[in-house]
Amino acid sequence: MKASEVRSLLDEELIDKAAQLRRELYNLRFQRSTGQLANTARFGGAKRDLARVLTVMRDRDIGEHHSS
Repeated sequence: MKASEVRSLLDEELIDKAAQLRRELYNLRFQRSTGQLANTARFGGAKRDLARVLTVMRDRDIGEHHSS
């Protein structure tokens, strides 16, 4: 997921996307610990995607409080 795609999401969509990525990371961690994770690169990609979403959410939160 590109940063421009994340920035184009609405606030509610960002919250949903963060929850989805957290669930995916949980499942990937479980698969990795049991030796069932075939695509190990997806683990790092999911972490980066979650970081992008959280960063945009934080940027928007700061923007709202800073403009007041």
